[in-house]
Parts: sequence; C-alpha cells; structure tokens
Amino acid sequence: MKGCFITFEGPEGAGKSTQLRLLQDYINARGRECLITREPGGTPVAEQLRELIKHHNSEEPIFDESELFLLEAARAQHVHYLIEPAVKRGDVVLCDRFYDSTTAYQGYARGMDLEKLKLLNDFAVGTCKPTLTILLDLSPEEGFERTATREETQNIHDRFELENLEFHTAVRNGFLEIAKQEPERVKIVSAVGTPEEIHQKIVEFVKDVI
Repeated sequence: MKGCFITFEGPEGAGKSTQLRLLQDYINARGRECLITREPGGTPVAEQLRELIKHHNSEEPIFDESELFLLEAARAQHVHYLIEPAVKRGDVVLCDRFYDSTTAYQGYARGMDLEKLKLLNDFAVGTCKPTLTILLDLSPEEGFERTATREETQNIHDRFELENLEFHTAVRNGFLEIAKQEPERVKIVSAVGTPEEIHQKIVEFVKDVI
C-alpha cells in the first residue's frame, strides 16, 4: 500500500495536536498504519535541537540566521531518519508543522529572503514533500487566548509564543499566502468550531489521499 505524508500548519493555538489525534484514529480505523510526528523534532537528535530552538533562554541570543539553520538541520534529520522510511513502508505520516512553518515564521514574519528559504527547505527535504497540507486558520488574538490557558505550556519559556501580535499576524498572513500560491496542496480549514466539526472538514480533504 502506498504511503502518504500529510502536514498540519497554522498559528499558535490553532488546535493542531487535537486534530492530529482525531485524524490518526480515523486512519487507523480504516486499516492503515499511521504515525504522528512534529517539527522541530520527531527524532532523538531533532528533539534536542527543538529544545534549543524553542526554549533557549540565556544572555546569548539565537540570531535569526542561526535559528533557520537549526530548523533545517532538525528537518533533514527528521526526514531521513523517520518520515521517508515510514512513507516507503506504506505508512501514513501526520506531521505537526513542516517547511511551510519556516516560510511563514522565518520568511514572512522575520523577513528573511523567501527564495533562499525555499532553496534551504528543498535541500533539507529532498524529494520528501507533503501530499497534502491542512492549514488550520485562526486569528492571532484568539490564538493568544487559547495559549494563555493551555495547561501543558504554562510556565514554559517558548520563544515563538512570546512574540508580539504583529509577528503572529505576519505568520498568519504568510500561511494564507502559501495556501493562495499552492491551492492544490494546501487546504484551509477554519480552526473555529468544535473539535469534531473541524475534524469532519479535514476528513473531506484527507479521505481521497489515503
């Protein structure tokens, strides 16, 4: 059975983790092997890089260029060690963020050159590109409200969640621009509604590719 690679994107607080679990259950119920992974992270080495990228908190800052190369290093490790082998086995791989997040966060929000980002993203992933991307769309204001009450991240220093409203607005606009440029791959789903309502909308896009 042919493997499949599906990514989930969206701003902070969009509910990607919940929807990933619901979709995994849906896919497993149809007799497919399905695994959930995340970026940055997904492998032991990449998880170490994730800790540095997201939670670094010391006098020495992580500069934008350093952040980008750390992300791409984690991505290359993730692709070669986990994602590609799973897809080749015939599994369905669901990933919480992938290279579209780099384009949105480091490109549109941090202002880095989009063409250079594309070259680095392509170099890191090779031919391992998503069959389908679900973009869970949510306003930054509502995203802030959700993350402020999220128990699992309380009292944890997160470099991205601490960015201001202007930054997160640029991230959202970046995601929407990516979807506009690649409508065949990137499908926008409103992140407003009950988890089950949102899940049903996602299933409509997923059922034909698995």
